[in-house]
Amino acid sequence: MKSIGNEALNKRLINIRRALHEHPELAFEEYETTKKLRRWLEEEGITVLDIPALQTGVVCEIKGEQEGPTIALRADIDALPIEEASAEPFSSKVPGKMHACGHDFHTASIFGAALLLKERKHEIKGAVRILFQPAEEVAQGAKHVIDSGVLDGVDAIFGMHNKPDLPVGTIGIREKALMASVDRFEIDIKGTGGHAGIPNHTVDPIAISGQITSALQQIVSRRISSLHHAVVSITRIQGGTSWNVIPDRVEMEGTVRTFEPEVRAMIPQLMKQIVSGIAEGFGAEAEVRWHPYLPSVMNDERLTKVVEETAGSLNLDVVQAEQSPGGEDFALYQEQIPGFFVWMGTSGTKEWHHPAFTLNEDALPVAAAFFAELAVRALESRSWS
Repeated sequence: MKSIGNEALNKRLINIRRALHEHPELAFEEYETTKKLRRWLEEEGITVLDIPALQTGVVCEIKGEQEGPTIALRADIDALPIEEASAEPFSSKVPGKMHACGHDFHTASIFGAALLLKERKHEIKGAVRILFQPAEEVAQGAKHVIDSGVLDGVDAIFGMHNKPDLPVGTIGIREKALMASVDRFEIDIKGTGGHAGIPNHTVDPIAISGQITSALQQIVSRRISSLHHAVVSITRIQGGTSWNVIPDRVEMEGTVRTFEPEVRAMIPQLMKQIVSGIAEGFGAEAEVRWHPYLPSVMNDERLTKVVEETAGSLNLDVVQAEQSPGGEDFALYQEQIPGFFVWMGTSGTKEWHHPAFTLNEDALPVAAAFFAELAVRALESRSWS
């Protein structure tokens, strides 16, 4: 890996990351984070755009000395409702809140990219718009940013997520689906309650829920091609109030994860067929309510070459990115414009959302340099057109 950045910049990025880490804020509550970012950007002479619809989050723009298209870099800024147990000297000072997904790393890295791009204005053939997005963890921030008009005039967008199981200096790249679509479902089963000792006079919704739980797994194993991927998980079954009474109703809830849009489109109808068939077979009624949440992160193949060439120019180790069944609202940007999302190796000790989550700060200048170089090259290549 090529030596990246300078000591002063690296120290600045570490200080920024730690300042954010010590004071985490949850989705749509990132007011102090927003103030800090605005102040730091303005101190550097970087233009902060006025977006009245955004109460939290910051958008800035660096215009090159030459005319051209606009591309965007995105970082998320919100934290999680987790009590930190990392034992880091800069651990969260806010009880019950923690940057346990590394959004402080994303923010500091992309801030670093902004500083590097400011010094390279003469190379920029167009403009780079940088989005410090709120509320990724509740999958509402990207929609809020889009609705506020921030993507207007933007031709392509790039982003990342830290990857604890990849070493610093390694980048994971994958065309097409990288992260899964995320959907939620609810099932209401209405039976006939009664005495637990006389079940033959009831229509037992608890027993029916067991049949439904088992049968829904047939969607993955028997109704979808083995060449495709899907997960159907029942995460809540709730019913009954007493040990000797069969209830008249059971509620079920869960999530579905898929990578291919066509598979995602199939599952709601399959689920309704299975649930209604089983319920009717036992003399009960059932309703399925489907709640679409996020599409899959779908990397645009036209951008692969410039991403790979950027990594190569910095002597980063490039690996085939492993798909994740987690969701990311970066996918909503990709529904609007071409986009590409990568894994950035951070040599972490624990996975995302763990109370002892950590990462190696040596990855900060690596990520900053990568996205600055990528922005310059993407504007040069215009490979999305």
